Amino acid sequence: AARLRSGAGGEAEAAGAGPGRGGCASAPAHRGPGPCAACFSQGYYTRRGGVGDSGDFITSPEISQVFGELIGIWYISEWMAMGKPNTLQLVELGPGRGTLTEDILRVFKQLASVLSKCDVSVHLVEVSPKLSEIQAVMLTGGKVQPNPEDESAYMKGISKTGIPIFWYRDIQDVPPGYSFYLAHEFFDALPIHKFQRTEKGWREVLVDIDPEVPDQLRFVLSPSRTPATQNFIQPEETRDHVEVCPEAGVIVQRLASRIEKDGGAALVADYGHDGTKTDTFRGFRNHKLHDVLSAPGTADLTADVDFSYLRKMAQGKTATLGPIKQREFLKNMGIDLRLQVLLQNSGDTATREQLLHSYDMLMNPKKMGDCFNFFALLPHHRLVRPDKKDKPNSPLPPVAGFNELLLK
Repeated sequence: AARLRSGAGGEAEAAGAGPGRGGCASAPAHRGPGPCAACFSQGYYTRRGGVGDSGDFITSPEISQVFGELIGIWYISEWMAMGKPNTLQLVELGPGRGTLTEDILRVFKQLASVLSKCDVSVHLVEVSPKLSEIQAVMLTGGKVQPNPEDESAYMKGISKTGIPIFWYRDIQDVPPGYSFYLAHEFFDALPIHKFQRTEKGWREVLVDIDPEVPDQLRFVLSPSRTPATQNFIQPEETRDHVEVCPEAGVIVQRLASRIEKDGGAALVADYGHDGTKTDTFRGFRNHKLHDVLSAPGTADLTADVDFSYLRKMAQGKTATLGPIKQREFLKNMGIDLRLQVLLQNSGDTATREQLLHSYDMLMNPKKMGDCFNFFALLPHHRLVRPDKKDKPNSPLPPVAGFNELLLK
């Protein structure tokens, strides 16, 4: 964490910046200090791939196909629990290289007989031209075309399994309808505001040029309350240092409104906590921690998702489940059984070792098992059946992943 002390640049200045996903925006002297959210505005994701062995971070789908397969099973399980609607839109926010969507579509193909009467389509929300090209190759073999006739989708194609795919720049462009939303390592890359409680009340942590070293940046505290301080701090907040992602709040509000109106569900998987952590802003470059204030726009910036904030932003329009640790969710989804099947079917030692290594990365509490959490938005009727006096209520099926797997 940055150490703040009194200084001329504001009420306080940073004596040292902690490691933090990418560098901060430059802070021109004539503009003065700016919010930490500016650190995310250097176009890192629109210019670079950033994902996989050659990027700055590796995601769970890149580690093991089992992860994506279990997510696909989760969606089919919920689709069945909700009465098997005849249409299903799979909407992924920030699909990375498209690996997770590809794994999900493979499950959909394997269970084609179950989905035979359902019209399935895929809708990807992606702002990066480079990543959308990578996704197109991954999912369609590169057989896509621009979509000038429809201003909402800028590109379209057909998946290798025959499912139509559309690309959008904003979730609001995705057509309404029964949808399953997926946000895997999406919210942690959105801009945050940082706040510090002081003797004079809440102050925003800003980024400014260091007057002693003009080519370097530093953290400073705002001398007075900023608009962000007034708008984003919850009255009941008890922590002394808080990170708030207002963009995440807006997106969750939109997801909740869509689910309330059209049905479906949203599954979020990300670094995060339930309103307990304080200072999580950090950067990665070449798979190593990188100073957030160093070399703007060259690294991957991240801050842990505050799931308590997402829950509040749903505003009661949907029910919420979680957060639950990734190792618990995957265990409840049957990852141990899936691993045993794959091990039994693997014919060589190298494959078995890779399967065990991938499992350890996903499930080990000291690796990704406890770092990542799952969180869901669901229609209220999915958890509480409307009371009908003329019909006795039958038990609702449990929500997969968030309940212990019981084998009969």
